[in-house]
Amino acid sequence: MSLTPGLVGQLERRVEPQHTAQHLGSGSVQVLATPTMILWMEEAAVLATHAALGPGQATVGTLVNVRHLAATPVGMTVRVRAELITVEGRRLVFRVRAEDEREVVGEGDHERFVIDLARFQARIEGKGATPSPSGRGSG
Repeated sequence: MSLTPGLVGQLERRVEPQHTAQHLGSGSVQVLATPTMILWMEEAAVLATHAALGPGQATVGTLVNVRHLAATPVGMTVRVRAELITVEGRRLVFRVRAEDEREVVGEGDHERFVIDLARFQARIEGKGATPSPSGRGSG
């Protein structure tokens, strides 16, 4: 299998108290926190590419551009989907979407880069800092 547009990763998660804005400190209400929604979107993107990566390869997130559109209460199930829409060398762009039992709660784009794990780890150990796969940030 190769990294080609159309690969899809999906997951379902039930919103628990530890997933809420109040618990994470990103707000004061007991609804799905934006950081949790983004984490689930990244997880879905990782699932989309896992089987297509070569030995010793992984992906790292470099950009998240999503909107959190609606509140999801504790106890409700959220379905998350990430579809690979662009492959440019090592750069991967995903369209991500989250829906609860009533409506779309989040959508946007997520970018990841394919890395060689051994080389990535060597750079970390050699520099004492996280390398940037894209040259733009801290990875």
